[in-house]
Amino acid sequence: MASNIYLVLQRISLLGQRMSSFQINLNPLKEPLGFIKILELIASIFTFATCGGFKGKTEVLVNCPPEVTENKTITASFGYPFRLNHASFQAPPNVNVCGVSWDSHVLIGDYSSSAQFYVTFAVFVFLYCIATLLLYVGYTNLYRDSRKLPMVDFVITLVATFLWLVSTSAWAKALTDIKVSTGHSIVQELLPCQQKDVHCYFGSVTSMGSLNVSVIFGFLNMILWGGNAWFVYKETSLHSPSNTSTAHGQGGVPPPAGI
Repeated sequence: MASNIYLVLQRISLLGQRMSSFQINLNPLKEPLGFIKILELIASIFTFATCGGFKGKTEVLVNCPPEVTENKTITASFGYPFRLNHASFQAPPNVNVCGVSWDSHVLIGDYSSSAQFYVTFAVFVFLYCIATLLLYVGYTNLYRDSRKLPMVDFVITLVATFLWLVSTSAWAKALTDIKVSTGHSIVQELLPCQQKDVHCYFGSVTSMGSLNVSVIFGFLNMILWGGNAWFVYKETSLHSPSNTSTAHGQGGVPPPAGI
């Protein structure tokens, strides 16, 4: 029991000595392992920035002759996290548009789960990239000499690649539904517009080009992480034989004689 505690304390002391020997080495950034990690860092920033920072609105033109002969614009503002069922329509201030309380009518759909999962995952990836770059640059020897760190990095890389595929696909589907819910179909869904004396026409909707870019960056991240998996794999003991097996191969144990 005492010997086991001593071994644990010895390993902790050795790890502490390695962690205290922080020394900047920029050579890993010149290799694919570190260079691709920088690309992943930049791509993750664009991913959560283009999706999480979006704000838009959709407009509907309304008239109801003879009371209102000119088209009046009612607007519904929406944005991240895209809870459209909380985005109510607003009429111009101090203007009675066909006697309807427009603020009691909202858009249809709640796509917050897909959007928040996508953005949150991108933020975690951003933080992980910072941590791994710090490890690559500041503790190069610790990373290269350890068998566990490259293996953990490899497993996380594979999981991240799969999650990029899942989250991006879910967000792409949600974005398609958002475009439908904020497009021409809202005229058919608004209850006041179904009245005979109320005429509604679709006006406009904010361009969602940045959201399209966020989907592109999501699939780009998947490609980057999938490609980086090979370079992380080369750092693991699965690709490079361990020191123990190498020592046995070079030691006094001769290979079995052939026939």
